[in-house]
Amino acid sequence: MYKTIDELANRWFKRRPDGLTQLESRVLQSTFERTTITRDTNKAVAFHQTFGDRLADTIARIGGSWSFILAFLAFLVLWTAGNVWLLSRDAFDPYPFIFLNLVLSMLAAIQAPVIMMAQNRQIERDRIDAAHDYEVNLKAEIEIMALHEKLDELRHSQILGMRDEIVRLAEQVQRIDERLSQQPAS
Repeated sequence: MYKTIDELANRWFKRRPDGLTQLESRVLQSTFERTTITRDTNKAVAFHQTFGDRLADTIARIGGSWSFILAFLAFLVLWTAGNVWLLSRDAFDPYPFIFLNLVLSMLAAIQAPVIMMAQNRQIERDRIDAAHDYEVNLKAEIEIMALHEKLDELRHSQILGMRDEIVRLAEQVQRIDERLSQQPAS
């Protein structure tokens, strides 16, 4: 059908190949070579993650879970119950719970930036996924348009074939009609 990438670029993008983006060129190349373009973006992201990235993701996953929330709620209840009722006399952190406030502040000071780092990486993963989705959708759109062209060509050739067949049949009918008109009436 199409012999070169230049023809594909002109046909599908109405541009010369040097005017295409890297993504569009990659899609055209895979279309021309009849290869797939899909890939596992999670593997690519995981390959480039550092230990700190994986640790931040783990902390964010644990810190944002119901298990952590319920466990921390239980810890707070035990802390306050232990210091108010059980250790009312010898409480190591009496009622305004200053030490508990310090622990909570330190936890929030550490956990918030770690969760934000994980969110920033998730945003980057989402961008990579969106770019890959665009690439796959673009290739699918090109392949669908190519299929439509092939179907149109097939239909056109069939119509031409039927037209030729009708002309041939019309000629045969005319010859038969001529023979019948030349025969004497019985």
